[in-house]
Amino acid sequence: MDTAGLTDTLDWMGLALALGLGLLVGVERGWAHREEAPGTRFAGVRTFGLFGLAGGIAGALFAVSPTIATLVLAACAGLILVGYYRMSQDSHTISGTTSLGGIITVACGFLAATGEHLLAIAIAVSMVLLLVMRSQLHRLIGRMSEQEVTAIARFALIALVILPLLPDRAYGPYEAWNPHQLWLVVVLVSGLSLAGYVAGKVLGPSRGTLATAAAGALVSSTAVTASLSTQLKNGDANAALIHSAISTASAVMFARIMVVVGVIAPFALTIVAIFAIPGVLVSLAAAIWLLQKARRKPIEKHHGVDVKNPAAIGPALVLVGLVMVMTLVARWMLARYGDTEAAVALAISGTVDVDSAVIALGSLPQGTFQPNVAGLVLLAPTVLNTLFKAGVSISIAGWRHAWPGAAVLAVSALASLGALPFLL
Repeated sequence: MDTAGLTDTLDWMGLALALGLGLLVGVERGWAHREEAPGTRFAGVRTFGLFGLAGGIAGALFAVSPTIATLVLAACAGLILVGYYRMSQDSHTISGTTSLGGIITVACGFLAATGEHLLAIAIAVSMVLLLVMRSQLHRLIGRMSEQEVTAIARFALIALVILPLLPDRAYGPYEAWNPHQLWLVVVLVSGLSLAGYVAGKVLGPSRGTLATAAAGALVSSTAVTASLSTQLKNGDANAALIHSAISTASAVMFARIMVVVGVIAPFALTIVAIFAIPGVLVSLAAAIWLLQKARRKPIEKHHGVDVKNPAAIGPALVLVGLVMVMTLVARWMLARYGDTEAAVALAISGTVDVDSAVIALGSLPQGTFQPNVAGLVLLAPTVLNTLFKAGVSISIAGWRHAWPGAAVLAVSALASLGALPFLL
């Protein structure tokens, strides 16, 4: 082995990082087992630090002598396995957390010494965070139902298994349909749905209607508005609080549009922000004012917004169907008549669901619309959808109960419409 060459090429920063990451993991493991009797713990701060350093040494040797590096890694793995066996025999319990943590620590040391500093740091820090969250994760698992576990597993299937397998190229008439992009719609909608559901579960109904309204608006602000309007009709809650929740859902909807545009059609994000930000500000200001008003009144009853379990992907598939139809119509109009008619088709058909208009816009060929035209296309469904929610609230709760929240929605729509001169 050429030791002189090894000294010249040695990554001292990587070795120091390997030792540091091992010590980081060792601090957490030592703290977790701090109440165990001396001599009964398999590994603590020093041992994990040495695991990281050993992995670093193997990484440093690998370029010069892969055989010796492999022997070092094998020795570490053997030591960890022996420690796991002794622990399981002495305590009569089975837990591979510490042993597996040791193996990952060695691997992180190896990565650090081979120049993959960022990857080693990301893995080690993620592992420590996961280990620290042991109690919280156990409590969360204890509260989960079979339906919720199914929802998580199904989302993992559609996002991590199906999506990567779908071809990323155009098919169908006018080459309007890209399977990868269409399934990305399912992933996006299901992901927002799952995020909203989890947020509602973690915050809990005791945190109030505002929290669950914001979480539900990640899925559908229209559904949240309808649910809250039912409470207004029944007179079961503080009216000012309900109107504040409706305003909060509206603010989340405007923010969600910007997020979806940033992911699907980033070229139009700046223009969309011009009309979306006024809607956010008006809705948010109204929500704060109404909340202050609500605090001066007693809350007789409290009901959270009904955020359904997102295990079913039916709504996402319906949205995909709408996107396919809209994209085909837009491509047909683009080929037959030109840009103007295609823009009108997207603007009108997107009134029912703003996200579908955004997604269809993003699926069109690059350069079809200029950013200001894309902004006009999305302004129409955004304003009409907001006014539609005001009409839903009034139709459910009646004008006398619903007018404050409906007025906020109308003013938010007008605020967005006020950006029209900047788009022309």
